[in-house]
Amino acid sequence: MFRLIAIVFLNCTFLNGGLSQGFLRVNDKDIVNDDGPIIIRSIGTGNWMIQEGYMMQSTDAGINTHTQFRNKLNEAMGVERTNEFYDYWLQHHFTKADVDSMKAWGFNAVRPALHYKWFTLPIEEEETTNGTIRNTWLNKGFDMLDELVSWCEQNEMYVIFDMHGTPGGQGKNADISDYDSALPSLWESKDNQDKLIVLWKKIAERYKNNPWVGGYDIINEPNWNVDGTGNPNGCGCESNTAIWDLHQRLTEAIRAVDDKHIIFISGNCWGNNYNGFDNHILNGYDDNTVLTFHKYWNSNHQNAIQWAIDMREQYNMPLWMSESGENSNHWFAEAIELFEKNNIGWSWWPVKKSRLNNVLKVTTNDNYHELINSWKDGQTPLSADETYKAIMEYAMAHEIDNCTVAPDVIFAMSNGSNSTATQAYAQHSTGEWIQCVNYDLGKDGFAYHDALSENIHEGDNKWAKWNTGNYYRNDGVDIGKHGGDYYVGWTEAGEWLQYTIRVDEAGQYNLELISAAAIQGSLVSITVNGVEQASNIELPSTGAKENWHNSVITKLELLEGEQKVRIKFNSGGTDIKAFKLIKI
Repeated sequence: MFRLIAIVFLNCTFLNGGLSQGFLRVNDKDIVNDDGPIIIRSIGTGNWMIQEGYMMQSTDAGINTHTQFRNKLNEAMGVERTNEFYDYWLQHHFTKADVDSMKAWGFNAVRPALHYKWFTLPIEEEETTNGTIRNTWLNKGFDMLDELVSWCEQNEMYVIFDMHGTPGGQGKNADISDYDSALPSLWESKDNQDKLIVLWKKIAERYKNNPWVGGYDIINEPNWNVDGTGNPNGCGCESNTAIWDLHQRLTEAIRAVDDKHIIFISGNCWGNNYNGFDNHILNGYDDNTVLTFHKYWNSNHQNAIQWAIDMREQYNMPLWMSESGENSNHWFAEAIELFEKNNIGWSWWPVKKSRLNNVLKVTTNDNYHELINSWKDGQTPLSADETYKAIMEYAMAHEIDNCTVAPDVIFAMSNGSNSTATQAYAQHSTGEWIQCVNYDLGKDGFAYHDALSENIHEGDNKWAKWNTGNYYRNDGVDIGKHGGDYYVGWTEAGEWLQYTIRVDEAGQYNLELISAAAIQGSLVSITVNGVEQASNIELPSTGAKENWHNSVITKLELLEGEQKVRIKFNSGGTDIKAFKLIKI
């Protein structure tokens, strides 16, 4: 099934052409390779090498970090089975088939989120000699990177290593970096900092001559009150001296063995607080360095990123928006348009999880939900055998052949600086039932309109529920599920849906619709190619949302060829499931 879908949606790819051989490097304010300036369009591997509680769906059980999750498995089913699970997870969660698919869908880079524990031991487990901590090296992490680089090279894609989990953890936001408040953080321990430095030096030495390694994102999302002022996540820090001092030490260590690869640096406050950086740039900074920033849940107007563009101009250094996502298709399309029209590359997070807003959707097995619930209530623990079965099936659910491809997400990310494009979701023809949830691909205002189509944590829209139902597609359109069928529900006045339909023969057609309304039916209008042909047609009340009624609601005049039919709700309250155009 996956292979078929992958082929069908090859036309939903970025128009970026092929890449030529050549290191990514900095040229003034541009990132370039041998072909000239390049827009990095990347995908992040998310949960593969570092597990976060929200993606493991374990936060309600109080299990937020990678190590907490692993410790819980050790307790629930033993160390041997836990090790077996992680071996399987690492081998199958992200594979060459994933990279091949990302290439087919238009991504030109992969940003793997790394956890230092696959490369070396925590300082608490290391031996010391004369007060100096030894660095034990583990093959697991390096072997995985070697394999990933090979897959990307075969696809002519870049790999940008992202140190997501540093020794000790780099942020108060513990789940991101696997920080343990009972142990010293990266910022509280010179030993942790030294370990990070020697790890990056070892990585750089290993890949210094490989042109498909795009660079080193050396500390993901620092968020720590290093100045002792402001909030715990470093958003109020004015100097950030500890942040920039460590970046400087890391840069010097990498450059001692590798002068070819880009170094990507990040400010405090989840990567966005660059206060104090000018003190370092004035002292001279590496000239093959890129400034990164992250963007989540804010608006996509120019002023949302102008601060970063101003910084690019001030320091004459390129920008890379190295992490975003976790929103609607409408938001995705507008964000990517904003980045690309400002010559900023981007990376999306993550490639897959058990939600709608990824290119690959994971279906969570029921017994995994039972496992998490048993941890949550603490009264009905699953047996070791039941735990093992649930966790292994959860790992298998993340294999690409078991994931569902999300064409709507892919399309939202596929048009670069032209986010107004639409395309038929499926091939629709007259005389056949068209599922109402298969409206056209595209953003709000072009393929559909919904009262709220994005998740913006600003002003009155803070934490607004932009998608009720939360099934099937990642748009603002509210989609429910009844039995095995999906339907468009929670309709409001002014909302509409567009369908691109092939008409083989011109003439008059009846539009037959399956709908349901608990109390009063909606008034709908129908337009064809922008011309209203029917106005204020009342849909029937069926007495309950679950009572579906099939009725002929209007007559349309259709031309031969591709027609765009819109169903508009002049008043809300009716759910719609499917419709058919029948030649009279």
